[in-house]
Amino acid sequence: MIRPSLFRRPLGAVAASIAAVIAALSAGGCGSSVPQEPAVATPSVTINHDRAPAGSPIEITYKFVVASDAAIGGDYRVFVHVVDADEERMWDDDHDPPTPTSQWKPGQTIEYTRTIFVPIFPYVGDATIQVGLYSARDERRLALNGEDVGLRAYKVARLQLLPQTENLFTAFKDGWHPAEVAKVNAAVEWQWTRKEATLAFKNPKKDAVFYLELDSPGADLHGDQQVQVMLGGQAVDQFTLTPTDRILRRVTLPASGIGTAEMGELQIIVDKTFIPAQVSGGTSKDPRELGVRVFQAFVDPR
Repeated sequence: MIRPSLFRRPLGAVAASIAAVIAALSAGGCGSSVPQEPAVATPSVTINHDRAPAGSPIEITYKFVVASDAAIGGDYRVFVHVVDADEERMWDDDHDPPTPTSQWKPGQTIEYTRTIFVPIFPYVGDATIQVGLYSARDERRLALNGEDVGLRAYKVARLQLLPQTENLFTAFKDGWHPAEVAKVNAAVEWQWTRKEATLAFKNPKKDAVFYLELDSPGADLHGDQQVQVMLGGQAVDQFTLTPTDRILRRVTLPASGIGTAEMGELQIIVDKTFIPAQVSGGTSKDPRELGVRVFQAFVDPR
């Protein structure tokens, strides 16, 4: 399954970034001889699970309360650093906020939720989430209200990271092709389905949520596909997948639908498949029957 691709930067890149930030902060009036810039917002974060095994999904709600006198000139990105107990950065969730910062109004509250999957990382223990706002053009960071841990990175939440073995047991059964890894980023992994693919999981004996992240690239190879997720012979989700979209579905699995057996099963069914070697006009020699490309298929009973 796909893993977040932003881990520690190379030391040279980190040093360059720090130097740029220090220069930007100095230019922005953070030296001892000039007044400090006013904070433009107060950030906070809430997480749906404060304990998270490696590989599991967490839903992070970001909230920025814009200062009553704020004037943000331009669009800034949100940087998110997850650091270990020694303040070493493990991974990031940098992103553009849904409402560009140039449109933030004084006194307004900006709030939105993102789902990420905890990377398979060799660390178990307490972690801290730091956030801030920075310019992608020159890496200048804006002042915010909160606990500044340095360089205008603000501590907003804690998270306990657990070993991957704490996740619910799952097994890819019939209908899956072998896992593949992206050439440019070994952290990105996926599996193609055939027309129908079965995912087995240990019965949690309670309601659960199924996270399914998928796409089906190649607009020149095929059109829209209809996808169904089946549980106990009943459809629990159905949707249209276009070749240009990569989507994350969040599907409720009721305990009554899972049943009482030791293992439950989900089926991912596609209305039509394609064989690249037959539809690519000779540009591909791939003879496999392909349905959809799955990055995440995770059953979460928490």
